[in-house]
Amino acid sequence: MFQIYREAGYNLRYKVVYFTELHDYNRETEINRALAGEPFYDGFIRNFKKDQAKRIIEDTISRLNEGETVTPEDLEKSLADYIPQPAEMS
Repeated sequence: MFQIYREAGYNLRYKVVYFTELHDYNRETEINRALAGEPFYDGFIRNFKKDQAKRIIEDTISRLNEGETVTPEDLEKSLADYIPQPAEMS
């Protein structure tokens, strides 16, 4: 599970947090940062080929931070091959 959010405050940069990769020492801090920000997109990616999905996510964040307009729907289309289907999630 992951969430892309826009930081609150002065910076207003887009970031991603992969909840399944957090450790005890950074879990609370990272979750609090995400909760304080403006949500853009959240979802799940398959473990199989997750590195390719992460590259798509990182590219999208770079584009957003450069001022390009990217919608959550655009991201979801790009991630279509990496998002588990409802039957896979149960």
